[in-house]
Amino acid sequence: MAQAGSASVSLPEAVVAFLHAAGLLAPGGRPRAVPLAGGVSSDIWRIDRDDGPICVKRALARLRVAQLWEAPVERNVFERRWMQTACAIVPGIAPRVLAHDDAGLFAMEYLDPAHYPVWKAELHAGRASAQFAQQLGARLVRVHAATADDPAVAAQFATDANFRAIRLEPYLLATAARHPGLAEQLEALAARTAATRRALVHGDVSPKNILVGPQGPVLLDAECAWYGDPAFDIAFCLNHLLLKCLWTPAAAPAFLACFDALAAAYLSGVRWEPSAVLEARAAALLPGLFLARVDGKSPVEYLTTQQDRERVRRVAGALLMRAPQRLAEVRAAWAREIGA
Repeated sequence: MAQAGSASVSLPEAVVAFLHAAGLLAPGGRPRAVPLAGGVSSDIWRIDRDDGPICVKRALARLRVAQLWEAPVERNVFERRWMQTACAIVPGIAPRVLAHDDAGLFAMEYLDPAHYPVWKAELHAGRASAQFAQQLGARLVRVHAATADDPAVAAQFATDANFRAIRLEPYLLATAARHPGLAEQLEALAARTAATRRALVHGDVSPKNILVGPQGPVLLDAECAWYGDPAFDIAFCLNHLLLKCLWTPAAAPAFLACFDALAAAYLSGVRWEPSAVLEARAAALLPGLFLARVDGKSPVEYLTTQQDRERVRRVAGALLMRAPQRLAEVRAAWAREIGA
């Protein structure tokens, strides 16, 4: 889980009432609660109980970013459903859900950061394991394969409006408004992604939402869960491995090795459609997401220089104009740019 703050806080009455109703607090109990850092879209607390800590999460209507970004709080219902569905397919791929309501609150097991470090922090430190990336690709594709073309799962995750509000609009469409010369390409990517409904998508497979667990990768923050295009998940994660080459340049070769391992493991498990067809969608989408993390509503915080941002714009713009069909094309273009 995210790192806790140093001071306890008073929980909102609605959260206390939820914990009592779920049987997670003794009647009249007021536990020590510590806010967990790291999220822009939710309030998260560690609740310290006599028999051990748990986590409680509540969605925010307005995200904590510089630009105005609002999203439906009902997304937490779908996040909780994603965790339960995914864990039934790949045990341990997400924290275990302990209780929930239908108003955007749920409780889950607490995973100690001492044993479950955040992958983003590991990458920043240069600890980039291709074996871990391979495990992530293999786990992610199992969730997609098990839910592919399943009308019952599709009905549970008919969250097109949420996905547009949280992903397509702030990433691809907001970036299109900043780049009129690329607007046609970015808008077409958004439209194709929105129209493709093949499997259960996590929607935020980012290193900040991945824990390096003793038994393998653990995914958090499935607020964008959607029955849609699984190519989005793989492109979204690979995008971060490229961007982090500018954050920790000495580890760039290791990050690119992680890119290769994740992509290969994932594509080898695609069974619901030709893997080359899915790869083409992911490869075309990747430069759009690459550019969005500079010029969309949620830019990565670690690209602080104009030079680095221009490098992303230069490579992403050229790739968007030619619509790559293979993920290796995107990787190669970025490797040439950074000399890795």
